[in-house]
Amino acid sequence: MSNLGLELKSPKPARVRGRYRPLGRILVDAGLIDQAALVHALEAQQTLDAPLGDILVAQGLVSRSEVTKALVLQHQIQQVDLDTDPPKATLARHLTAEECLRHKIVPWRRLGKTLFLATSRPDRLSEIEGEAFGDVDLDIVPVLAEPAQIDRRITALYGPVLARRAASRVPADQSCRTWRIAGPGRRLWACTVGGAAALLFIALPAWTFTAFVALALCCSAMIMTLRLSSFVARCLWGNTPHASDPAPPPVPARRPKVSVLVPLLHEEEIAGALIARLGQLTYPKALLQVVLVLEEGDQMTRDTIARTRLPFWFDVIEVPQAGKLRTKPRALNYALDFCNGSIIGVWDAEDAPEVDQLDRVVQHFEHAPPNVACVQGVLDYYNARTNWISRCFALEYASWWRVILPGVAHLGLIIPLGGTTLFFRRPILEKLCGWDSHNVTEDADLGVRLARHGYRTDLLPTVTYEEANFRAWPWIKQRSRWLKGFLITWVVHSRAPLQLIRDVGIIRFLGVQTLFLATFCQFIFAPFLWTFCLPLFGASHPVETTLGPEAFYSLFGFFVFAEILSIAIAMTAVSGSQHRHLIPWAITLPFYFILGSFAAYKALYEFVVMPFYWDKTEHGVSHKSDNGMQTRSARPP
Repeated sequence: MSNLGLELKSPKPARVRGRYRPLGRILVDAGLIDQAALVHALEAQQTLDAPLGDILVAQGLVSRSEVTKALVLQHQIQQVDLDTDPPKATLARHLTAEECLRHKIVPWRRLGKTLFLATSRPDRLSEIEGEAFGDVDLDIVPVLAEPAQIDRRITALYGPVLARRAASRVPADQSCRTWRIAGPGRRLWACTVGGAAALLFIALPAWTFTAFVALALCCSAMIMTLRLSSFVARCLWGNTPHASDPAPPPVPARRPKVSVLVPLLHEEEIAGALIARLGQLTYPKALLQVVLVLEEGDQMTRDTIARTRLPFWFDVIEVPQAGKLRTKPRALNYALDFCNGSIIGVWDAEDAPEVDQLDRVVQHFEHAPPNVACVQGVLDYYNARTNWISRCFALEYASWWRVILPGVAHLGLIIPLGGTTLFFRRPILEKLCGWDSHNVTEDADLGVRLARHGYRTDLLPTVTYEEANFRAWPWIKQRSRWLKGFLITWVVHSRAPLQLIRDVGIIRFLGVQTLFLATFCQFIFAPFLWTFCLPLFGASHPVETTLGPEAFYSLFGFFVFAEILSIAIAMTAVSGSQHRHLIPWAITLPFYFILGSFAAYKALYEFVVMPFYWDKTEHGVSHKSDNGMQTRSARPP
């Protein structure tokens, strides 16, 4: 085997452009691949938007280091190790962070009028010179470095600037970041409302109680109307509202690069399972970039990654700390600039996507109208049998993803995005400035912003399996974050209600009020509806005193109908073969949703005193999937 090593001890201050051999020919001459393998890789490149070296590495024919050495010979440039020989901080003034990120370059050395640029794609240096240095009187000499090293040096040189930008990427008028933490306005509002309610209960207890029952029933009526309409729409038109052809669309002629962000925090055991699951994906690995996003100072996750051998299509980005804010959307904003793909996806640490998920997403985007900015997949749980909470959680998720959300899409309402199995056209995501880093349900907020800017979210029947929270307190913590985020999202987008109506129309405006405000208030006022069970135990109800027995029994009938509707939707959602065993458990859902009220009161408290606090969900707790397989080592069926 030939030695591809090359070392230039004294690089010249100008680059000589001469004839150079193709990369494939260098590898063939070195005996690393044969002619047949090269022809096969070149044929594959006709349909893959990827460099030849990446394709050969993905096929397991050469290593990354062998490709790097071949590039050194091809371009007659020096290879540098940016970890052992990093650039000085003063060089950051020669380029902006945006230029470095856009071209995947970083300044390495300056000698007089010569600037040495580290790049992993020397074939693109001509366009780099023209765009980044058109007005700069410097001779540019390229040096070759590993892509991961370039990313780390960009973080070292520009990390604080990029971290601050990630925290304030969304315009202030579309964000909640302008709120003061524990601001006096929210505290005054909370004290005023709470004090007024207490005084009314003291002065007019029965009528005040009746008024709160009316509020609870109003919220319940809004939710029930949405559920019933969605249920009917789903039954009439199916659960794939954006599928115009039952047959899968053809594969695009040249498939794009896909980057998927996987934010991690305090993950000790999830990395091995994640790699095993994503390794089964059928999308070409030469076109796949999985970005593990770590927080600075998260030593637990860093140690976990260090113990794990990552495939070449995995990258690790560490988000510098900037202030006290540490949220998932801030991490996503920061890592977005380090992505290489034209399609940006998001998965959670414990996710197990279907193996052809990326193929289907790419096909859908290829044939969807240009205003389709986002594709949302279906979420399901692989540990539904763990206990009663996990069974009910699976019922709730099935109701939402397989009945309610398809119905919402059929009705033309705004789709609140889920936190995972999301895929975006990158130009549109960047145009909307990414995620609101201060919103703890950044996904739902982004769904509203997409709609307000005239874009559409399509639902795609591809499933990602997650781990259901099956312990009461972690469930409450997770749900409180969701409910707090719903309230924050409603406040942000209702600051100018007339503008919201102009942006989305009156029907979708009402949908926003129902999906976000009524959902939150339903859990807040739910205890008043529980009191309708008092007559079953021989106690009288205040509504009987204020409005009479007839009104009470009419309202009681409405309450019972709403519960029956929820149970019927849940049974319909799990009527398929996979979760049919959950049908008998649907009648216990009213007791399960009692936990939601505890979560709502926790969310309300945090909304007042710490709106940006991110109560993290712990992953990797359930060791087995429903069929007994170890979820840390294999994807469930």
